[in-house]
Amino acid sequence: MKHSEERVLSWFESKGWAPFEFQCETWRAIAEGKSGLLHASTGTGKTMAVWLGLLGKWLDQDQTVWDLNHLKVLWITPLKALAKDTCKNLTEPCVYLEVPWSVDVRTGDTNSYSKKKQLECFPTCLITTPESLSLLLSYPETEKKFAHLEAIVVDEWHELLSTKRGTQTELALAKLRVWKPDLQVWGLSATLGNLKQAGQALQGPADDRPFAFIQGEIPKRTEVVTLIPEKIDRLPYAGHLGLKMLPEVIETIESAGTTLLFTNTRSQSELWYQGLLEQKPEWAGEVALHHGSIDRESRKWVETELARGSLRCVVCTSSLDLGIDFSPVEQVIQVGSPKGVARFLQRAGRSGHQPGSVSRIVCVPSHAFELVEFAAAKRAVDERNLESREPLEKPLDVLAQHLVTLAAGSGFDSNYLLEEVRSTWAYRNLTDEEWGWVLAFITTGSKTLERYPEYSKVERKGHQYRLVDRRKARMHRMSIGTIASDASIKLKYLKGGSLGTVEEAFASRLKPGDAFFFAGRCLEFVRVKDMTAYVRKSRTREATVPRWMGGRMPLSTQLAETVREMLGEGDLKDSPEMNAVETIIDLQRSVSHLPNSHEILIEQTKSREGHHLFLYPFEGLLVHEGLSVLIAHRMTQRLECSITSTANDYGIELLSSKPLDFVEAEWREFFRSDRLLEDIVASLNLGELARRKFREVARVAGLVFSGYPGQPKTHRQLQVSSTLLYEVFQKHDPENLLLEQAKREVLESQLEISRIKQCLDRMGQQEIVMTSPKRFTPLAFPLWAERIRAQVSSEKWLDRVQRMAIQIKKATNGRAKRNAPNRVVRKSLSIAS
Repeated sequence: MKHSEERVLSWFESKGWAPFEFQCETWRAIAEGKSGLLHASTGTGKTMAVWLGLLGKWLDQDQTVWDLNHLKVLWITPLKALAKDTCKNLTEPCVYLEVPWSVDVRTGDTNSYSKKKQLECFPTCLITTPESLSLLLSYPETEKKFAHLEAIVVDEWHELLSTKRGTQTELALAKLRVWKPDLQVWGLSATLGNLKQAGQALQGPADDRPFAFIQGEIPKRTEVVTLIPEKIDRLPYAGHLGLKMLPEVIETIESAGTTLLFTNTRSQSELWYQGLLEQKPEWAGEVALHHGSIDRESRKWVETELARGSLRCVVCTSSLDLGIDFSPVEQVIQVGSPKGVARFLQRAGRSGHQPGSVSRIVCVPSHAFELVEFAAAKRAVDERNLESREPLEKPLDVLAQHLVTLAAGSGFDSNYLLEEVRSTWAYRNLTDEEWGWVLAFITTGSKTLERYPEYSKVERKGHQYRLVDRRKARMHRMSIGTIASDASIKLKYLKGGSLGTVEEAFASRLKPGDAFFFAGRCLEFVRVKDMTAYVRKSRTREATVPRWMGGRMPLSTQLAETVREMLGEGDLKDSPEMNAVETIIDLQRSVSHLPNSHEILIEQTKSREGHHLFLYPFEGLLVHEGLSVLIAHRMTQRLECSITSTANDYGIELLSSKPLDFVEAEWREFFRSDRLLEDIVASLNLGELARRKFREVARVAGLVFSGYPGQPKTHRQLQVSSTLLYEVFQKHDPENLLLEQAKREVLESQLEISRIKQCLDRMGQQEIVMTSPKRFTPLAFPLWAERIRAQVSSEKWLDRVQRMAIQIKKATNGRAKRNAPNRVVRKSLSIAS
């Protein structure tokens, strides 16, 4: 046994632990100089596997080789909130092992004094974010400062992989490999289905050096409990349970020391926080709220108190999804379906976040059908059926930003840089024409903007490119990053004190005196001035809750597939969740049909509103939104009529004043995928969707400037600027590659066109089952309720939904009772021939 291993093992023994085999395997791979990807469950010790491997390598060397006055390790984290916790975790074994390494943090939250001191003398290990690393690359002295760099660790690689931040990281790694060819690069990941591809994106497809894929096969036990409502409504609709499960949730919280209560949206977190305190006012000070719009100092206080174990419960969103180690957390409560297997596991892993501990997650449905999704998530977890996260392909806005970043540093030679860029996964297929276009873009802003000096950022001399204008360099550094910012404004008290941010659209609808809940406080709106909404405390309890964009979480591919399987199975007794919805499934079978995985169900119903057609692919909200307008468009090519479409995670509704009667051959045509792109473009206002998406592309590419610190531009100003550019390009430069990128991003990220194609191909092979129920079925009712939600106020909507539910229950009650005991599928189905 090496001397380093003895010392590392002594540290484990001091904690009462023993290393896992995957940790020892990682140490050996690092000692051999390999790069690699370590994939293991949350809370099993991935961080220590890599960090102790790096420390052990130093302990086994002539320690003068590692000059501690220089930067040796870069630790890249996706969240600023993770950096502080990571710094503490990395420092602890250094102290015990008497390794004289310094560890420090450099993110957007680091003050200017600390940043200046770091540039004078970097720590041995610097924890940073992709944005802060890119910012460092924009300074000429960085290459010299990184001359002694030996290793890079990319934490939570699965969170970065399929985003522009992941592409930004790929480009930065490619540059650092050029500076340091023997650089070791390690990725840490959990809850990921496409490990090989993730490793290739981390390593670069052209790098043929040995690369270690290490799988932490540790039996991390996850206990999953579902709270079943006492009464199951046979006609469920989105959110119909609301806070009705609050008593059961309070009882669950009381049974543990510290609980994280996850909701899927910030609005839900505000409502659940208020609900808990209204029922348990004595919990004031023991219950906290945490989401991304709350002021940073308030969030830091919550994180500190949570780590100390002084909080009973924290109501939160994805802001606490990632690997902060909150050891006191004994259980996690998930309100509403997690919509994805990986997210479900990630959140469960926030509890029992130590090797050998049990993670406990308690599932709370917001409507009855979510019980099916919880059952599907449990099965997918048991089968380790995790979602893949695909790396992006050639986002040219990110490449343009990166080139300007390098030009602001020491400049670059375009011939050498092309090979470097193509060494990344994202740009491995970059063509010479695309490369030439991006170079022209950063020097002239494109042929339509070459007369405007502000768009000509980089100067070219032969193959050399440099950004010499100090003002343009400063503006570029302030704009580095790829995160799409919300259209938000600051929220402050009249007498000072920051609360966080709310969206412009919400603030614009407020009138002086209006009350709303935010960050657990009831606030009265006073006025808006200089992109800041000023408020004062309010005593009223009649208040609204802000709404934020980005709360749409569709079913993932894996979870949707498992939901289809479970609904199609005959025996429901093995699952308590499926057993709980048996009355709903019985009613669906008795009045229509319950499709199995080889069938596609189509229901036709007539009401006073017109002729309804319901279709159930069970493929997720985003796919169904695109699918609904596609099928409606194809129908109107055969039948002259107007069709209104609605979608949810399970299906679509098409409503028309005319009967939508089509035979099987016509349905097979509707399900064809060979003209998918052309018909999607024809059925949607793709230009308008692309125009909105272009705002994000233009900001990343540097066409629009978001404003100086403390003086941000409004969402409207940015939208106007980007829209003007979009229209100029459309008219005078229609081949502009950023226009094509905006359209491509709409198709892939907003419409999920790849999944639409897979769905169409699947439906084309399935048996078509058509029924004509006289009233809305349990599957159809939530689609109808969703459509009328946009037509009336919330109060009137709820009244109307409940009246309709009562009418349907009266009409179907006797029939359901007769058919429920044997749960026999109707034989008199009308199947189109």
